[in-house]
Amino acid sequence: MPLRTGTTRPISVLLATALAAATLTGCALLELARDCEGTDDRVKEMATLDILDSRPGGAAVARGFEEVDAGCWADSGDVVVYAERTYTFPGTQAEVTAHYRTEAVRDGWNPDLEALPGDLCFTREGMALSVVFLTAERLAEDGHGSRPDLTTGAGYSVGIDSYVNSGAEAGC
Repeated sequence: MPLRTGTTRPISVLLATALAAATLTGCALLELARDCEGTDDRVKEMATLDILDSRPGGAAVARGFEEVDAGCWADSGDVVVYAERTYTFPGTQAEVTAHYRTEAVRDGWNPDLEALPGDLCFTREGMALSVVFLTAERLAEDGHGSRPDLTTGAGYSVGIDSYVNSGAEAGC
């Protein structure tokens, strides 16, 4: 009894396509994971940098952000390790800016001369430090929803990132 190719051909093509897609996607995911291999110590080191715990008087670690967010991501050959801390502050953005301009320099960070006006960014030893003020829109984009405690006063995050093995300069 001969097989009817009219029914098996579309199924064969479908299975071959699914197998190829799974293989390619799996390889891509494995490649991304492999790119971050060996970065654990660097991530831990960045998460303990003193500047992440520095904050103006009255600032508090934001609810839900009690731990330093630190890790590694890889994209198109670039591997970046990062560490970030989020704070609430009842004061003004100007007070936060003054604090970090003083404390970052005291901690050995250099103002990034190529940063855009109004950006609070510093560099040190292949790392970039930035202070970003939070808005409802930015929080929604990052999946944190509406957080009035972070959008009243001067809610902000302090983040450090560094390229690994790519030769790219840290900057803002």
